[in-house]
Amino acid sequence: MTSQDHPTLRSVILPTEHGGWSLTLEPVLLGLLVEPSWVGVLLGTAALLTFLIRTPMRVVLVDAYRRRSLPRTRLARRLAGAEMALMSVVVIAAFALTEHPFWWPLVIAAPFSLLELWYDVRSRSRRLIPELSGSVGVASVAAVIALAGGSPDRLAAGLWCVAGARAIAAVAFVRIQLRRGKDQPYSPWMSDGFQLLALGVVAVAVAVDAVSLAGLIAILALVLVHAVLIRRPVPPTPVIGAQQVVLGLAVVLTAGLGALAP
Repeated sequence: MTSQDHPTLRSVILPTEHGGWSLTLEPVLLGLLVEPSWVGVLLGTAALLTFLIRTPMRVVLVDAYRRRSLPRTRLARRLAGAEMALMSVVVIAAFALTEHPFWWPLVIAAPFSLLELWYDVRSRSRRLIPELSGSVGVASVAAVIALAGGSPDRLAAGLWCVAGARAIAAVAFVRIQLRRGKDQPYSPWMSDGFQLLALGVVAVAVAVDAVSLAGLIAILALVLVHAVLIRRPVPPTPVIGAQQVVLGLAVVLTAGLGALAP
């Protein structure tokens, strides 16, 4: 293998959305914290595999859309096939072992994932709509894992609201921070608007007794931190990523432990 092959391998194997790792694993951790189970572990593994599959699948779909077949296309096709086969085994095992139905969040989340996929095919995955749509769809994993462990529907929906609100707030904030770092035009009010939307989602969930007060406090703290940081000097990109990992874990722990409290 030549040195020129390595960039091709990376573009096919490794996701370029570094924040996607956190936004995929946070709902998994939230669901397992509230309702731990082996089925939940399998479903969390399936969620991670879905995130990994998206990279080679996007290469296959984009090249098919543009009617071309390149060496990377064939590599991506083989990799996507292998990962999809593994994910199928994991999902089948989860369905075989579960004692509780967990399918309804997947049905509701499907349009979000399909919308993201449509943007992927046209090489427009970096736009706001697909990033928000995909992140909200992935957040449903928290509800799926909770249901698989035996949680009631209302609690599962509440966990999805928290994970989805966290994703909405993070995506909007990080987009503005990256624009600031590149000296591109931006408005902090755009981030502020999505922060308020995220807070509103969780506030409604609290009002219908689907989310504990701790979940609302977690998102409120996240919103306030984002509002402050968006008006301070922008740090390097790795620092932005590290900040989001810490904030995401804080939301998961606060909302998860709050849901467990009597």
